[in-house]
Amino acid sequence: MAMVDAEAIVKELRETYASGKTKNYEWRVSQLKALLKIAEHHEKEIVDALNSDLSKPELESFVHEISMMKTSCKHALKELKRWMKPEKVKTSLTTFPSSAEIVPEPLGVVLVISAWNYPFLLSLDPVIGAIAAGNAVVLKPSEIAPATSSVLAKLLGEYMDVTAVRVVEGAIPETTALLEQKWDKIFYTGNGKVGRIVMTAAAKHLTPVVLELGGKSPAVVDSNINLKVAVRRIIAGKWGCNNGQACISPDYIITTKENVPKLLDAMKFELEKFYGKDPLKSGDLSRIVNANHFHRLSKLLDENKVVDKVVHGGQRDENNLKIAPTILLDVPEDALIMKEEIFGPLLPILTVNKVEDSIHFINAREKPLAAYLFTSNKKLEEEFVRNISAGGLLINDTTLHLAISSLPFGGVGESGMGSYHGRFSFEAFSHKKAVLRRSFGGDVPARYPPYTPEKVRFLKALLNGNILGLIRALLGW
Repeated sequence: MAMVDAEAIVKELRETYASGKTKNYEWRVSQLKALLKIAEHHEKEIVDALNSDLSKPELESFVHEISMMKTSCKHALKELKRWMKPEKVKTSLTTFPSSAEIVPEPLGVVLVISAWNYPFLLSLDPVIGAIAAGNAVVLKPSEIAPATSSVLAKLLGEYMDVTAVRVVEGAIPETTALLEQKWDKIFYTGNGKVGRIVMTAAAKHLTPVVLELGGKSPAVVDSNINLKVAVRRIIAGKWGCNNGQACISPDYIITTKENVPKLLDAMKFELEKFYGKDPLKSGDLSRIVNANHFHRLSKLLDENKVVDKVVHGGQRDENNLKIAPTILLDVPEDALIMKEEIFGPLLPILTVNKVEDSIHFINAREKPLAAYLFTSNKKLEEEFVRNISAGGLLINDTTLHLAISSLPFGGVGESGMGSYHGRFSFEAFSHKKAVLRRSFGGDVPARYPPYTPEKVRFLKALLNGNILGLIRALLGW
């Protein structure tokens, strides 16, 4: 795609937006229904693409991507009228008589840059919000998941109104060309390094951004809990989510020294039950997305500091880009594996003397996208919720907060800015416009010059909310 194409696409979308078509309730509904049809009529194609890109198990493809996207679509269709309705708000004595409302309006022409790990869901979920809010939108899927990218381009080209919704495929040159255009909002899912590039490009045009980033999401495991259930839920959130290639996967575990042996035994036992004695042969684990990421993860594992810390797993098959679920114990804090988001099947366990120390450990680092706590201790739970700053918290499970449409999903600090899901998706792509209405009656002469002492007395009483003073000023006392 040449530079002029990006410019031409934005120009065409601007014309469509200017025509007012996308603001229309019926248009928004028709496009949301078209997205729903894509998921319903092409499930096999989507599952095949995800398998080709990531060897993603069919169950994960359906539950985590297709089904979640459909739920999101249906929710938007059901709530759209309510979201679009202006919200009446109170006015004050100062503007009496008057009425006021907040009117949501679309931002205009928006850009969605998606990620490769959930390439179907993370492409279309923000698009649902952009369309629901009445914008024209360009979607740039990730080239690292080429099969899904091409299915998205084909299906959106067939089902959607291409004068307002476009897919642009390609790699860095195409993304760069898109980022040079003026957008009304940019929604980016990915890592902090590219997030900074996106934000820098957006700054040139004062374009607002939503950055959905990642981070090292901790899972704190207390003692005296149902260890079997806790371990199964940690495994589901780590290896059962794209083999750890998920932004809200538990990145490391913190537990007490005395709790480690029991925790490790339980994890090894459940892992073998889930993925067999030779996990590299399991059809229920995604592969590493590409050779670059395989080598990046291998580098973390092969660092001198951690090479002897592997207590489970560690098998690799470079030809098939497979890495088995791997647990490391007591890795040094300055190891590479503790310095960057792992985004793969490696899970370090760190130990503390008492479980409360984990709070200080987490807070001494960048704010994560998610933080998980397994405990039956209410006091610890309250302390955790009060003191841990993260995009989202989940007590006694992992990753499921993502599925609740009434909760905002997004990061804080290094893990991102802005949020979406449910109504928050609509709001992410809307501007809340303030509208105040007055009649020609009720005109207060005290507003206008000349500013006499009586007028000053009257206005002071009015603005201070002094009723007695107001009466006296009106009576001229």
